Amino acid sequence: MRSDKIKSDLIAYYDADAQRRDASEKPPWKLKLREQFTRKVLGENKISLLELGPGPGADSLFFMQNGLSVVAVDLSAEMIERCRAKGIDALEMDFYNITKLNRTFDCVWALNTLLHVPASELEGVLRGIDACLAPNGLFFMGVYGGRDEETYLVTDVAENPRFYSFYALDTLKTALSNVFDILSAEEMDPGGTLRFQAVLMRKQE
Repeated sequence: MRSDKIKSDLIAYYDADAQRRDASEKPPWKLKLREQFTRKVLGENKISLLELGPGPGADSLFFMQNGLSVVAVDLSAEMIERCRAKGIDALEMDFYNITKLNRTFDCVWALNTLLHVPASELEGVLRGIDACLAPNGLFFMGVYGGRDEETYLVTDVAENPRFYSFYALDTLKTALSNVFDILSAEEMDPGGTLRFQAVLMRKQE
């Protein structure tokens, strides 16, 4: 499975879907997760945040409005344009190479982003995230899953297929604990055939 093909498919999809996503509203359960994370980072006096895969920038904007200094990175040029229109410091790049930012952040937010990374490459991506985290930094990862499976999916939004890597919660926790200390790991039922896994982690000492 070639990462360059996976990335080009994702760019094509999210470029095509940017307008719809920018106009859509997040479901209440996603808003709750975002609010919980925000309270946690502000409670620890965190200042800087890196968002991976911000889409049109709704979460990054929320974090900025709550006093955080935000940088967002996304593969999609259309998504980056929409982020910048909201005043977000957004960069067109992928999270395989975020160490090229040459800086660290107090926290990292990645919602429904890392599920596009093949399982064979996940630890490398996690190591890059760890390198971008300041000491005692917090990392939130939210992904759909509930079973161990890698697949391509096509929706009626755009014809471009997207690669997904799903995990059972125990499998995901094992992979994450190789790099981070897990503070909490919750599996939710958002409806549909997949579960949603919300994992809060801290940089290891």
